[in-house]
Amino acid sequence: MESHQVSFFSPYPFKEGQKIHITSGPRRGDWLVVEINERKVKLRCPVSFREFEWDRFCYFVEDRELTQWPQKD
Repeated sequence: MESHQVSFFSPYPFKEGQKIHITSGPRRGDWLVVEINERKVKLRCPVSFREFEWDRFCYFVEDRELTQWPQKD
């Protein structure tokens, strides 16, 4: 019987008030999780304080302990 290499992905379980950093893509950077529901997540930029609501899109990669947030590029 042939075996297959399979990758599994799970949506990230956001929590309100959580500080996150998206490492790549058009939403990359530091964000504060403001609101969550089954389909959407609302994030606030900690620099401009602008808020955006998007379909849930992030997947868990790793946790890091940071000494500075928001980060400087």
